[in-house]
Order: sequence, then C-alpha cells, then structure tokens
Amino acid sequence: MLATEEFTRFPLLMWEKVLSKVKKSVVFMDDKCAEALHWSGGAATLLEAGARNLKQFSSFEACGVNEPKAVFVVSTLLKGRTVDIIKDIISLSHFQYCVVFTTVAHSVHLLVNKVTTEMEGSPVFEQFEEKLCEWMGNMNYTAEVMHVPVVFAPVSQQLIVAPPFAHLFPLLSPDLEAINEKRPEKRRFASLNDIDMHCLPAELQIEVKSLASALNSMFEATGTREESFALGPMSRIIAGELANLPQAKNRRKTAPNKASIIFVDRTMDLTGAVGHHGDNLVEKVLTMLKLLPGHVTDVQVDMLELTSLHKTPHSKNILAPGCLAQIQSSARSLWDAMLTSKHKEGVIEVRRQLVEAASKENLPIKMSMGRVTPEQLCSYIQLFRSSRGALESHCGVLQLGLATAQTLRHPSLPRWDSCLAFERLLLQALGDADFPAVLRQLLPLMKPRGVEDTSASGSRLREDELGPDELILLLVYLYSLADETQPADHDTEEEEELEKLERDLIGALTLVISREKELSPLLQKLTGERKLLPLRLFKRVHSAVEKMFKTLRGLSSTRNHLKQLRSIYTASDGIHQATYRPFLRQILEEVFHPDRRECPDIEHMSGGLTDLLKTGFSMFMKVSRPHPGDNPLLLLFMVGGVTPSELRLIKETVATHRPGTQVLVLSTRLLRPTDIPELLFGTQRLVPDIGV
Repeated sequence: MLATEEFTRFPLLMWEKVLSKVKKSVVFMDDKCAEALHWSGGAATLLEAGARNLKQFSSFEACGVNEPKAVFVVSTLLKGRTVDIIKDIISLSHFQYCVVFTTVAHSVHLLVNKVTTEMEGSPVFEQFEEKLCEWMGNMNYTAEVMHVPVVFAPVSQQLIVAPPFAHLFPLLSPDLEAINEKRPEKRRFASLNDIDMHCLPAELQIEVKSLASALNSMFEATGTREESFALGPMSRIIAGELANLPQAKNRRKTAPNKASIIFVDRTMDLTGAVGHHGDNLVEKVLTMLKLLPGHVTDVQVDMLELTSLHKTPHSKNILAPGCLAQIQSSARSLWDAMLTSKHKEGVIEVRRQLVEAASKENLPIKMSMGRVTPEQLCSYIQLFRSSRGALESHCGVLQLGLATAQTLRHPSLPRWDSCLAFERLLLQALGDADFPAVLRQLLPLMKPRGVEDTSASGSRLREDELGPDELILLLVYLYSLADETQPADHDTEEEEELEKLERDLIGALTLVISREKELSPLLQKLTGERKLLPLRLFKRVHSAVEKMFKTLRGLSSTRNHLKQLRSIYTASDGIHQATYRPFLRQILEEVFHPDRRECPDIEHMSGGLTDLLKTGFSMFMKVSRPHPGDNPLLLLFMVGGVTPSELRLIKETVATHRPGTQVLVLSTRLLRPTDIPELLFGTQRLVPDIGV
C-alpha cells in the first residue's frame, strides 16, 4: 500500500540528481530552490556531496580561475532575466564545465516557444547547451541542461510545501475584471467559475502548467494513479491541467497505487487563515519571529543564549541565526509535535525534550513543574553552553526551544490575544446586527499608535494595542463572513450607508499607516514603499487602501457558487454562541461520511471520456462515480497556503471520523495570518514572476 513516507521522500530523491553533479563545483541557486533545499537537508548536503561553495544566483557573483565547474539551479524558464544572469556569471568567470538544472519541464519550454507538437529529445535544452559553450569561450567545453522538479519541501511528516509556487493564489473578483477588460463585451465572463486555462495571462498559465508537471513527476516517482477533485475556480483549472497532461494520462494506465487528491482554493475559507483562534504554538512562532532572508516559511532564531556574548545592538550581526528546519530525528519529532498540537501541549513538549536532552548529557538541571515560562526554557538552554559536544548533539532541539522562548516573551504576543478577543466579539455581533453596524465597531480602533494612554503614566505604546497589520486582518475576517451572516436583499439606503462607512474607514486606516514610525513587511508590500517619505507615502497609502477595499468587497461571495458547503458560520440560537465552522473540517466530514454521500461541490476532474459516459448514463440509471474517500491515501492540496492550526484540525478530524486513514497535505506555502493580506492585495497577482 502507498504510504505518505514515499511522498515526503520524493523531494530528497530529486535533490539526489542535483547532488550527483556538484562534485568540485560552485553552485549558484535562486531563492526559491534554496528554500526547497533548506527543508531537504540544507547547504550541508551540497558540501558533503563535494561542492566547493554555494552562491546566490545573481549577476554580481562570479568565480576565480581555480574554479572551473559551475552548477546552476533555478526555478524559472531558461529565458529572459534568468538567461542574462547565467550569461553574466559565466562571462565574469573561467568555467570549462557548466550544468544547469531548471524546475520547469521541457514540455513547458516548448509551449513558451509556441511549439505545440511533441518532439524527440530536448531541443530547447540542447540549444541552450550550445549557448553555454559559446559563453564559456570554447565549443569543446562541457555543458549540460536538464529538468529536475526540486520544487517540493518536506516541512513535516504531514506537510509538503512548494516554495516556487508560494505566491500562486486563487482568482479574486478584481482578477475577473482585469481578464474581462481584454475581451469583447459579448464574450466576457459572468463569474470566476467560467474562467478556463486559456483565458489566464501567459505568465500565470506557465505557472499552472509547471505545477501540474511537478505533481505529475511526484505521482510518477511514487507509482500513483490519482483521482482528482476540486473546490474553487483556480483548483479546478490546476486539477484539469493535471488530468489532461499527456504524460499523466499514460502514467495512470499503468500506475499500481491508488490515491485521491482534492485541490482546495484558499479563498473558500479566508476566515480560518487570518483568524487567531487556532491555539497553535508554531502559528505564533511564524508570526512573531522575522523570516529568514529570501524565505517565505522559516524564521530567524536568535542564538545569543548559546554563547557568552553580551546583548548589544550589533550582536545579532555577529551570529548566524538558527531556524525551524532541522535534520536530527529528535528535533524532527519535536517539530512535528509543535506543528500539530495545541499551544500549551507544544510548549510542555518543548520543555520535556530540553529536560530529557540535559539529563542525557548529565547537565545540572533544576526541575520545576507548573507553568512553562520563557525564562525557565532559557535557563535549561544555557546549560548547554559549557559543552560543545552537547551543543552539537542537541542543536536542533535547542533551536526549537529558543524559538519558543523568544516567541513567548515577544513584545507583540499580547496583540495575538487582543485580536482573538475582537474576533470573538465581531463573530457574535454579525448575527445580532447588520454588517455596517458591525463594521463601524472598527472605527474607534483605527487611531495612530502611541497616542497618550490615560490609563498609564505618560505617552507610550501599549503592548496589546492593535497596529495597522492587525486592523487589516480584522477587516479581512469581517468581509469574508459578511454575505452569509446578512440578508440577501440589501436596500439602497443600507448600500449607501456602507459606502459612506467604507470611505471613513479608508481615511482612518490611511492616517494610521501614514503615522507609523516604521513600515512592517506587510505595509511595505501594500504601499510599495520601504521608507517613510510623508508626502509621497500618504498618496500611495490612500490609493493602496482604496484598492484593498475593492478586493475586500468580493471576499464574501467566494462560496456563492457552492450548493452544500456554502456556510462557514453558525449563528447564535440564544443558547449557543455563534461559531466559525472550518471549511476543511466540512470537506473531510463529507469525504469520510459512512454513507459515502456524493457532495455536489467536490467536483471530480480526472475521469476523461469514461466519466462523461457515466454522467450521461446517470441520467436514467444508477452509476457509481469516483469518490474521494474510496482510496487508501487522501492528498489535500491547498492552493494559496495552509495554516499550522489547520494541520492540527485535519489530524483530529481524520482520527475522529476514519482512524488509520493516511492523509497528506500539500500546499503552496505554510501560512502566517499576515501572509493573506500580502497575497490578496499584492500587485503581481495575475502576472507572477517566472524569470522572463
């Protein structure tokens, strides 16, 4: 029987192909591939395989005379900017042997070059090999170009992410308008569900085809014959592309192992992605600590506690940061526990493993029961400073312990609880009042931070005071629930009231952002500004906030096309409070229902002609259609990201409804709450960066 371990091993198998070529070479790698490698053993695997050095894929890098071999690993097409960078590096170096690995399949390169017929060999790659020799200055030198899908990263036993597709996000209502603008009036689409692959911008088509190709490679390596299902417009396009891929059709004829894969658009449930109700330690770690440069998942862990250095403004620049991705088995098991357990359970497990590690090394640990504090964790960690051997043996657990301690004492952590409290209040209010009345409750919160606090002496910033990031999250939370909590027939007066209120909110939020002393990463992406330039910034912020509200208005209608799974909100009945019903839980309850019910919203995508015939026959006779619960392995692919708390929810739901079933989550990324506004309001949504 097919096991999830075969899928989590697949990224390592693909990196083996790269490792076989790196001996005595300098490796140049772009950020997306570097992040995938980071979760598959890291740079150490390259060096152990014989690589001399690892450098950034940049025109400003080069090699010396004594470095004749280069290996390039890129996540983009071999066109445009990517080709320019490779040429620049080669021109400034003295290479005699170049190997180029691209994660984009040769079939996609053919399509980009407008070649629709199948061709023998890899002519695009062969032509590029000739160019490499030309740039090296001797046609007798060696050049190799090949496709290796090193796009997946095994974050845990339950989760595989795809860093090169981290910014792939489901379509939104502004995207529909942008697509319709380029079409004749009579051929415009009425809704997002009408859009097909050929209507997408060329760059987005290439990204979808590349993802489908990478998934096909994974299924081919694991001998999988999948049944594909989809929920949401973008998921339907990706699942359809995978189903119609010629290589996939051939594979499904002979593959021995069966599995179901359900593609789910993140926009089907944004409430769960921006909410703070998950009660998960890793979610807080990812939110509080800064990301590693060039990464979208892992964070920087300050290693100062493991040294004798004194904390100064410059001490962070002296030490390389730690991280969450670990290769030691004890650290991996701790990471899995943190990822799929409740906050309190995760913190207790961190303390238990630190105590166990200290006991193994005979360190003088002082046991203490009761509440786990960051000071307690740090006192355990500091014991390892005196023993280099102990540090090396337990460095993975120590880094996860430091990440936990730094999160628990982070000055922004009280804002997490403040957001949770407001979300609970707003959830109840949505069932008791109309939407404008609930939205108006946010206006008093929209004031510049650092104003004088009458409850405390002097003027200072309260730790639990909401900033612009948290206010934007609350707006997404509210708008994602707006339609299903309100009556369908809005009168003109209510519409006018809502428009006026939104104008007030736009003005208030613009002022809040403009008064910030330092722009957060989210605000930098929202405004396109890194530094505060008051005159230009105010106009830029106002324009960005206006566009943001335009997108917000369409969020509540993302589930309108569904027949059964339309609601993620249960109103108060006077006895029980209003509650949020996670969309993923509803999907799994349908999939694992003992009566094998057919859910009209979970669309089967990979049947081809056979499925069409069954659909026709089902009009006058009972026909058994494929069901996602039929196969021993279920894959959930979250297009747009999955949260750590959702991983715990999936684990608990499977254990309740069908114990023993293997479920593996694939996702474009592991989400923090603030990732959602970046993805929703990003300027490059329909035109992703594919290196051209």
